[in-house]
Amino acid sequence: MTTDSVSGAGKTLDTNQYPSARYAWFMVIMLTLAYILSFVDRYIFGLLVEPIKADFDLTDTQIGLLMGPAFGIVYATMGLPIGWLADRKRRTLIVAAGIALWSVATAATGLAKTFTHIFAARMSVGVGEAALNPVAMSIISDSFEPKSRGKPIAFYTAALTLGAGIASLVAAGVLTWAKSGPQIELPIIGVLAPWQFIFIIVGLPGVILAVIFALLREPTRIKEAGDDAATALGLKDMLTYVFQRFGAFFGIIAMVGSMLVVVYSQGWMAATFERTWGWSAERYVFVNAIIMLSLGPLTVNLAGWLSDRLYQKGHRDAPYLIMLTGMSILVPSAIAATLMPSPTLAFVFLAINLVGIALASAVGPTALLNITPSNIRAQVTALYYMIISLLGLMLGPLTVSLLSDHVFGNENLRFAVSAVPVIFGVPALLFGFYGRGAYVRELNKI
Repeated sequence: MTTDSVSGAGKTLDTNQYPSARYAWFMVIMLTLAYILSFVDRYIFGLLVEPIKADFDLTDTQIGLLMGPAFGIVYATMGLPIGWLADRKRRTLIVAAGIALWSVATAATGLAKTFTHIFAARMSVGVGEAALNPVAMSIISDSFEPKSRGKPIAFYTAALTLGAGIASLVAAGVLTWAKSGPQIELPIIGVLAPWQFIFIIVGLPGVILAVIFALLREPTRIKEAGDDAATALGLKDMLTYVFQRFGAFFGIIAMVGSMLVVVYSQGWMAATFERTWGWSAERYVFVNAIIMLSLGPLTVNLAGWLSDRLYQKGHRDAPYLIMLTGMSILVPSAIAATLMPSPTLAFVFLAINLVGIALASAVGPTALLNITPSNIRAQVTALYYMIISLLGLMLGPLTVSLLSDHVFGNENLRFAVSAVPVIFGVPALLFGFYGRGAYVRELNKI
């Protein structure tokens, strides 16, 4: 049996040392649980826009800054140094540190007294969550062969809809209880508004998960066939590798990046339903949670299963094709949703939109990993998440707020939400079709 030395791992490794299926899936489940918690902590802010805005007397633009740049800048830019570290050091400890930081920072958001305090807390959440995705993709890739990665990666990305659904249910329950229950008062902390109490509730459980990750062992780093294309682990070498194959990576980034722009712009959806149809925040988030929990995980895991099945039948570009399909569903449904004459029809299109989001998000990382060498995988994944996160978090919420404040007016928030997929989604879908040829050519080299 041949062995290869993997630079940065510090030892010679057997190329077939994938962990047992049981332990590999246990690690996927733990990473998915972490991802669910991270998305709950991230998503909950958008559900509480109106009470936060009222308590601090903020404009839509200031809320857009908190939803986007405050979190997004550090979340995106910290990914690269963390990815560099993850290609060299123990990955489970990196995840543990990230979970602990974002959990404490989320709870701290509930204790904020000023706009500046919330901004700082959101930045800290971004730093902590930046540790998860690059490390998770690196661990999953070292746990499953390429032909079998679709299902575990889809299972992991199902955390997006699970996290959003759980966040919605938590917010709906606490807001409903707060309106009919007694005043919320905690020892030492004192009296809290309902939105502040929610942040504390969703933040603290992550500390327990951080301790668990600190005790887990990670899989062996494995060098696969075809990895000779990139032998160095340095940032410069990784960037050179990617830019020499820019066309192959371009379509993936364009589609997933624009998808996130649309997804994060929908952080304004609770406020849109309230301003357009008079729905309370808790009513919107409850219905939205049911749709997300019903359709999201099912569609994501179906996409992963289909990706693996098509790949094993010889369609190696299956993840890319599924992404194109998802984007073709996502873009028109996102445009139409908030333009509907009733909230019921709006939710019909949001359900269709969720199917498109789930298809695209489930296989994006798989498409990326299938053309990425293992010894720069965490760094490439970090670069990928940096770019798409900057696009999504910087352009999504802030574009809506700027259009609302300066173009359509705050009372016409739904037009601002609808404009985002027109501006960003339509061009990205065209780029996705354009980039498929380069992606297939890169696959054929491996």
